[in-house]
Amino acid sequence: MSTTATAPAPAPSSDTKTDERLLKTSPLRKLMSRPELGSVVGAIAVFVFFALFADSFVRAASLSTVLYASSTIGIMAVPVALLMIGGEFDLSAGVMVTSSALISSMFSYQMTANVWVGVFVSLLVTLAIGVFNGVMLTRTDPPSFIITLGTFLMLTGMNLGFTKLISGTVSTKSISDMEGFSSAKDVFASTFTIGGVDFKITILWWLALVVVATWILLRTRVGNWIYAVGGGEEAARAVGVPVDKTKIGLYMGVSFGAWISGQHLLFSFDVVQSGEGVGNELIYIIAAVIGGCLITGGYGSAVGAAVGALIFGMVSKGIVFAEWNPDWFKFFLGVMLLLATLLNHWVRKRAEATK
Repeated sequence: MSTTATAPAPAPSSDTKTDERLLKTSPLRKLMSRPELGSVVGAIAVFVFFALFADSFVRAASLSTVLYASSTIGIMAVPVALLMIGGEFDLSAGVMVTSSALISSMFSYQMTANVWVGVFVSLLVTLAIGVFNGVMLTRTDPPSFIITLGTFLMLTGMNLGFTKLISGTVSTKSISDMEGFSSAKDVFASTFTIGGVDFKITILWWLALVVVATWILLRTRVGNWIYAVGGGEEAARAVGVPVDKTKIGLYMGVSFGAWISGQHLLFSFDVVQSGEGVGNELIYIIAAVIGGCLITGGYGSAVGAAVGALIFGMVSKGIVFAEWNPDWFKFFLGVMLLLATLLNHWVRKRAEATK
């Protein structure tokens, strides 16, 4: 009777790879892996640039103006960034802001109701537009680019058509003497003072949205769903992620941002021009991309989008403070945005190389 010898198990090799989850990550590597790092570096570069070429740029009042310009973009850039992380676009975001303002104004004026009634009706209708975009995307085959382009065209036509039908002109009637206008203005378009410098309340709205969006992305299950959907829709669906609900929720988030921006527009100027907002959707997308969001989805942060909006605000106002020829405004704006985007792209590539 013969016996079969069992070969001894091989000794662990020093070349065996260690599980990546057990490796300690250095603070520098963690920093390099952050999607907003490139935009932060770009923001510092833009600030230094205009501080050198425009003396008035570093004054407190000037910085307040920059923050205000950034906040009006950032309020929309943050939810647009979350949508892009989820792998989708919304080309109707710009005109939706105007639609929100028009609904509040015309409903309040025509119904002679308290202004707050119009504000909440506007919220419901604006959220319904987001639901429409999300449902159309999840129940049909066309990509979000086509669906939201259709919504963009419909809203543009309705903004003008309904305004002329109800008001007889391309702008709404004044509602400044109506009940509730003063309190609504305090919420959406007031000014507060710190150290003798006036700041717009939109800055607080902007910061609040950044905090909430960051908490959602980093501390909740929904944040994991957003990254998963943007990284691979079918793979996310296979592991039980509610893809359709996640996308509808993201579109509702964009609608909520549009509602806030629309109310600020209305209560800042009292009347609303029906043709406003066209083209602003590209600004929101640009801010998100500068902030580190990938066009392909699955990567980015709310903080990065906020910094992208800050870069845009610094460039747009820095050119004014530098007193450059306004004919070259878009050229300088394009150069600064392109440089910031390229810097962000380079930092991201370096981060990937260190993994």
